Amino acid sequence: MARKRKVGNLMALAVLSVMAIQPMHRYEIAARLREYGKDHDMGVKWGSLYTVVDNLTKHGFLEVTGSERDGARPERTIYRITEAGRAELTDWTRELIASPEPEQRPFMAGLSVLSVLPPDEVIGLLTDRITKLETTIAAIRTQIDSLAGSLPHLFLVENDYELTMLTAEANWARTLRDTLADGSFPQVDQWREWHSGGSLPADVVAQVEGGLPGAQSPPD
Repeated sequence: MARKRKVGNLMALAVLSVMAIQPMHRYEIAARLREYGKDHDMGVKWGSLYTVVDNLTKHGFLEVTGSERDGARPERTIYRITEAGRAELTDWTRELIASPEPEQRPFMAGLSVLSVLPPDEVIGLLTDRITKLETTIAAIRTQIDSLAGSLPHLFLVENDYELTMLTAEANWARTLRDTLADGSFPQVDQWREWHSGGSLPADVVAQVEGGLPGAQSPPD
């Protein structure tokens, strides 16, 4: 299980990662986060940047090294990462790579209540999802190809991972859709009958929503 951190949201990790390069002020931090795509990788919430930087400083992971003024702009505080901040950055990265954590995935949430929709509607919805996934997959492939010659692959591994996961999801969704469409999905006719009758059998729903026997979280 992941341990509780003094500044625990992933934006803090993103900030530490760019601060490990050089000292900078908060406007530079935001620019680097955008330049390196950390807003995509870590779900950065820009409104909390100042709070995150302040909290990292409060807990000794960043420190103020001075300030600068650019023309008539307000004075900007310069921060740098501390040794404690570097240790936090590396320890946190090790934890994220080595320790799987359960994630709240919207698609899984939808699948868990899929029975509320008739199967023929699900076929159309899955087709829409597959089309959108294929568009995203094509865009990521183009991005990887455009950067492959100018960047070491080390800096593209998160893109490679995302491409692999999205491709697997698209393939899985395509199989589900096709088995619904050709009638090979188990008990699909019964599923249609439930909706034609206007209600789902309460005993079946209760049994399924109770979870699979023996299901448990990954070990620590």
